[in-house]
Amino acid sequence: MTTHPVSPNTVLANALHHAEDVLTPRILASTPQRIVLVVGTQINGAPHIGTSLVQSLTFAMAARLRDRFGIPTEVLFSALDNAPHELTTDPVSGHRYQRAYAQALGDQALTDLVGALYQPLFTALSRRLGIPHRVETYSQQQASERFRRTWLRLLPRLDAARWWLAPSTGTPHVRVPCTQPGCGWAEKHAERTRVQLTGCEAAQVTAVCLHHGPYQATIAPADGAYLDLATLYRNLVKELALSNHHGTLHVMVKGGDWVFGSHLVDEALQSVGLTHGQLPARLFCPQVVTDTGAKLSKSLIREGRASLPEGAAGWMLDTRQWPGTIAEYAEQLLAMTDTLLSDPRHFFRSYSAAEIGRMMTAPVPRSVPAP
Repeated sequence: MTTHPVSPNTVLANALHHAEDVLTPRILASTPQRIVLVVGTQINGAPHIGTSLVQSLTFAMAARLRDRFGIPTEVLFSALDNAPHELTTDPVSGHRYQRAYAQALGDQALTDLVGALYQPLFTALSRRLGIPHRVETYSQQQASERFRRTWLRLLPRLDAARWWLAPSTGTPHVRVPCTQPGCGWAEKHAERTRVQLTGCEAAQVTAVCLHHGPYQATIAPADGAYLDLATLYRNLVKELALSNHHGTLHVMVKGGDWVFGSHLVDEALQSVGLTHGQLPARLFCPQVVTDTGAKLSKSLIREGRASLPEGAAGWMLDTRQWPGTIAEYAEQLLAMTDTLLSDPRHFFRSYSAAEIGRMMTAPVPRSVPAP
């Protein structure tokens, strides 16, 4: 049995010769000196096959762009350690509270977690393709002066973007965890969190802790409290901060489920002043779905709200269970990325978990030609 998928034609696939052609207009318009492909994931346990697929496609696309355009490329992995580690409800207010991985585990434990769960695959992919990479946690990102200055400059213009960032409420969530030693709890939906500029160089945040009541914190460019932003809000600030890196083109690489959310981020970016040509380049990778068409979700399966799809194996939810070495896993991923990148109609689509499992486990030659 061949591993080559049978893929229908689409409007986008019909307009391209190669999947990377979708990035050609931005590369030609910006004439970058280097290209950085930015890919991230929540650090909330062992990665599943969807995460590995996007990561391997990021490295493979970086190699194709380097070889085609002769431009140095690298991969930046964003380890989102602000994912919830614990959730609870305040019995008095009824508000939901969360304690993120960053606050629950601490810097060293997070470094060890990323090193154990993600770094081995990155190292294997990087060596195999000759693509350099680096890892940045969200904790490091939010502490950087560029990120904080961008957020502070955005605050006076936030009213123009707030309905794009939070279409249901108009209030983008800012979470600043309680600053009491050993606490770190924050209102998940930030109902009682208020932000006020105290000058062009700082903002004061007031909030209510689950255990310690009202508290205040300061956010300044070089220091201050931990700044946790809701997903769309975080992406707005991150992409604004990357928009003026002269000579570098940043390509946001995401799973296909991000197509709809990125529309809101792009509208928010334009509402605060970016032109269409300043919007980040984006690449949406194939999504792994169940037999119902829903995204393969380890959380839903773990919670008993969904079952492992027929034809899927346990290693697809926890890649540590792959029956082989990391080098072998990386090689099988790259063999599959060769297939997906061999024709645009194979790339710009979704795949069932069973089909991904079939392609990952069947012996295949590299660089299979498209039918």
